[in-house]
Amino acid sequence: METKISNGDYVSDGLGGVERCKGTDALLERVLFRLTARRGQFPPLPELGSRLHLLSREPAARRQSAAAQYVAEALAEEDVTVTEVSLAPEAGGRVRLTVLLDYRGEALNMAVTV
Repeated sequence: METKISNGDYVSDGLGGVERCKGTDALLERVLFRLTARRGQFPPLPELGSRLHLLSREPAARRQSAAAQYVAEALAEEDVTVTEVSLAPEAGGRVRLTVLLDYRGEALNMAVTV
């Protein structure tokens, strides 16, 4: 069971606790956490997280392949196959990252802004 996250914070259950999720929803929460946490920022688990925050340092021509590499690294310990990674520019120099996944034959997608 995973804790539900929205806008970078835990989701309250309205009773003083936090919402939990399971199954595919729990997997997507772990994927979201791994993609948005900065790799190396949690000393006990230095491989946790991604390097997606470094995308802005990459030349535009290399950004797509770097994003695919960073996503694959971040999700290597999950039971998913990354089938597609795409980028779309957003306001303020940010980028919308969409990740398509295969989880035991089920197609899933996740989108985050970096």
